[in-house]
Amino acid sequence: MKVFDRNLVALDVKVHFVDEGAGSPVLFLHGFPDCGDMWSGIISRLRGRFRCVAPDLPGHGQSLAGDDFDLSLENRSRFIDALLEDLGIQAPINLIVHDHGGPYGLAWAVRHPEKVKRIVITNTIFFSDYRWHFWAKIWRTPVLGELSLALLNWPLFHREMRRGSRQLTTEQIRGVYARIDRKLKRMCLRLYRATDPRVFIAWEGPLRDLVAHIPTMVLWGDHDPFIPKSFAERFGAQQVYHFPEAGHWLPVESAEEVAERLLKFLE
Repeated sequence: MKVFDRNLVALDVKVHFVDEGAGSPVLFLHGFPDCGDMWSGIISRLRGRFRCVAPDLPGHGQSLAGDDFDLSLENRSRFIDALLEDLGIQAPINLIVHDHGGPYGLAWAVRHPEKVKRIVITNTIFFSDYRWHFWAKIWRTPVLGELSLALLNWPLFHREMRRGSRQLTTEQIRGVYARIDRKLKRMCLRLYRATDPRVFIAWEGPLRDLVAHIPTMVLWGDHDPFIPKSFAERFGAQQVYHFPEAGHWLPVESAEEVAERLLKFLE
């Protein structure tokens, strides 16, 4: 895969990203604890027809961000602004989000509806009545969050990832575990503590209006212990597809099936 690094000076972020293919741009935004590599199984199937861009979000993978990086929804969307400007992407984009990539990408889309061609949502949060899962509650708690990450080990991580997605292979889980470093642990605590679902109140209405006017598809892994499958219908998307046997990491577990849906939807 073709990977690059750029300095987004205005945000004091060094971003690492995949940029492959040519054609209508597709922006892939991952969640925690992943990086842009999580989309590799899909990008390999789309790069022949689209320009596929998959950044490591700030503090994830090989992207660097200082502890003062503002994690408000407004500033997360500015990160997308800065990345697209740096890459010279001016045409409306196809936006694909997962997990914490949702707050980044959907906030950006609400701010720039004219820059969005299509939206694809997979297992993400953007609702004010969302209730944090067990681990998120721990990470949001001072001291307890730090202690839990200090004690994190392979058996525990493997168990929880497999609980979130039964079809993930041990090799896939090891790949994610290998990237967990001090930087990512710091970002984990900052990210979960900065994301209060109540902030979505002001964004829910504008997002519904956006989805009503822009082609939107939801792909949802139902075996997700972190986000209820009932959320899939709440975005108001024109197309909603459930994957009963897949879990939270649907784009990794079911890359071939997801890519097939994307090819039909994006063309």
